[in-house]
Amino acid sequence: MRKLLLLLSLFCLTQVSSQQHIIDSLKVVIRNTPSDSIKIRAYSDLCWYYRTVSQDSAFFYGNKALSLSKEKNNVKGEAQALNDLGILYYSKAQYNKALQFYFKSLKIRQTTPDSLGMASLYNKIGLVHQNTYRLDSALVYALKALSIYESNGIERNAFILKNNIANIYKNLKQYDKALATHKEIAQYNFAINDQLALVKSYNNIANAYILLADTTNAENYYSKSLKIARNKGFSKELAALYNNIGGIYMNRKKYLAAIDNYQKSLNIRRELNDNFGEGSTLLNLGSLYLETKQIGKVEPYLRESLALARASQANEQIMNAYDKLSIYFAYKDLPDSTKYYNALYKQFNDSLFNEKVVKQVADVQEKYNAVAREKEIITQRAEIAEKELDISKKNLYVLGLGGMVFIVTLLGLLFYNRQKLKTEQIKKESELKEALVRIETQNKLQDQRLRISRDLHDNIGAQLTFIISTLDNLKFGFKLPEKLNDKLQGVSEFTTSTIYELRDTIWAMNKNKISFEDLQVRISNFIEKANIAAQGIQFNFNVDKNVDTDASFNSVKGMNIYRIIQEAINNAIKYAEPKTITVNVSAEASQLCFTISDDGKGFNVDEEERGNGLHNMQKRANEIDGKLNIIAQIGKGTKITLNC
Repeated sequence: MRKLLLLLSLFCLTQVSSQQHIIDSLKVVIRNTPSDSIKIRAYSDLCWYYRTVSQDSAFFYGNKALSLSKEKNNVKGEAQALNDLGILYYSKAQYNKALQFYFKSLKIRQTTPDSLGMASLYNKIGLVHQNTYRLDSALVYALKALSIYESNGIERNAFILKNNIANIYKNLKQYDKALATHKEIAQYNFAINDQLALVKSYNNIANAYILLADTTNAENYYSKSLKIARNKGFSKELAALYNNIGGIYMNRKKYLAAIDNYQKSLNIRRELNDNFGEGSTLLNLGSLYLETKQIGKVEPYLRESLALARASQANEQIMNAYDKLSIYFAYKDLPDSTKYYNALYKQFNDSLFNEKVVKQVADVQEKYNAVAREKEIITQRAEIAEKELDISKKNLYVLGLGGMVFIVTLLGLLFYNRQKLKTEQIKKESELKEALVRIETQNKLQDQRLRISRDLHDNIGAQLTFIISTLDNLKFGFKLPEKLNDKLQGVSEFTTSTIYELRDTIWAMNKNKISFEDLQVRISNFIEKANIAAQGIQFNFNVDKNVDTDASFNSVKGMNIYRIIQEAINNAIKYAEPKTITVNVSAEASQLCFTISDDGKGFNVDEEERGNGLHNMQKRANEIDGKLNIIAQIGKGTKITLNC
């Protein structure tokens, strides 16, 4: 027993810890200022998880979810918040408030439409009616929920609901319908091989047969259920079955068999610490011994049954124990005790009877109100029907004129639509011609670009390469003066640089668009070459994470950006004597920002006369509607920024 209690305590602590962890995680989500939809969902989840921890907190977060959903016009969130608040009122037994919130949520979900959400609400509304003994209404809403689950093929939910419907039939004393429903549920449980559910179904079928006074079939289904429960070790169900079978044998006056089954039930229920079930079985044994006049065995069973019934507040069981004790003391010829327990029995009987009468009166009053409302509706419908008859007569006179107007209007619409279609067709043909002209022009421009780039590559490129080769031959083939040799070396390097620039120009001309990725690769290649040529300088190239790498530019813009960066790096290498040159690309608002900075000797921007390099960079920035900013300080380096 101690081990079992320890395990139960650990399980409860684990569940509470896990639930608190979820609550804390949801609060972290809210603190991180997520989107409105996520915040609404978090508030709703907090309402749900707090319902078993703190109802005040649950109501607080449920109302937060409802308020934010209304503010942001989030109808799905509003429906869920109303549903959650309805559940909270239901748990507090405030059924009218629960219904108000359920119906508001249902109205929203009907417009969405959210069929499964509607089914859930129909089921909850049915349970409220069932708890308030409005069984007709409970059945109507349960069947609505069932219809949705069946149409969506959600069998599990459908059959759980059918079990509740069967109980409603039983309370309405429609035992045949309850039996048929329980049999249908049993077939489903058999098909899905849910053995525990099948045991319960067979037990429910047997109980329905008992209510129909068919003990033979009841015993048959009890036996089926008993066989499965024994094989699977379903102790709780086994105890209930032994108790029910004992009742059948007692009614047949087979007392030894009845005692055997009651005793088996009692032993299991004691092992399970099932106080209510144990008290019920003890009462049955005491009643059996009383009926068979084994008076010496009666009192201990009835006393123990009464003590357990009081502990579990089982009022009907207490009342029956008082009744049996009064009969027992009558057999014992103890009139004072007989009178005492008989008075207690009557007191409990009157109390329970009054409770039932109040509920039945409330039910009857509800039905009476419904009938009164129906009569009022019928009267109103009769008045409306008379008015509609007068209106229909007047309408007959209008119909002829209306028919003529309709025909004329229809002909006018047909003519209008025909003209409209014709106009649209002419417009589309014109648009198609313009599109074909644009495509043809673009194709010609592309062909011209390709032809020019080929000419540049094949003619000018080849000629520049020939010049480099000739200069190299002159240097190595003849002994030239040192000054002339240096001059030829300078011409060779200039020509090589011109070839590189020519290749960049051809690269840009061959593309309608230059992707950011193409530009990034081109800049990287240039920096690698500069790194090799300019020894002692550290080069860095960074692209921020917020830059859209899927962006693209037209060929002019892409080429100008590349040339500005190229010119800025070349100027830094030639004049700044830096240790580090850094190129950074970032995104600012809707523009890209290219920054080229160095830690060189810098210059005075206001006093320095701008040469061709700075002038060309400014001109290229203007061509692409970009903004070029140059910041330099003597001894602190230079920073050039291009926003475009």
